[in-house]
Amino acid sequence: GWQKVGAFVNLGAYYLVGTPVAAVLAFVVHLKGRGLLIGLATGSLVQATLLALGTIFTNWQKQASQARERIFEEDT
Repeated sequence: GWQKVGAFVNLGAYYLVGTPVAAVLAFVVHLKGRGLLIGLATGSLVQATLLALGTIFTNWQKQASQARERIFEEDT
C-alpha cells in the first residue's frame, strides 16, 4: 500500500533534492560542512512537506472503509 509512496518520497527528497543541494553548497559555493548540513535539512524539509501533503489530502473515510473491507474479507 502506502509504504511504496513513502519510499519514493524519501528517495526523491534525499537523492533528488537533498544530496544535490548539499553537494552544490559544500563544493561549489564552498560552504563545506555547513553546506552538507543545509542540504540534509533541505531534504528533510522536502520529505516532511510531501508526507504532510499526502496526509492532508488523503481521503481517510475511504481508507478506513477499504481497511474494514479487507478485515471482513479475510474472515470469510
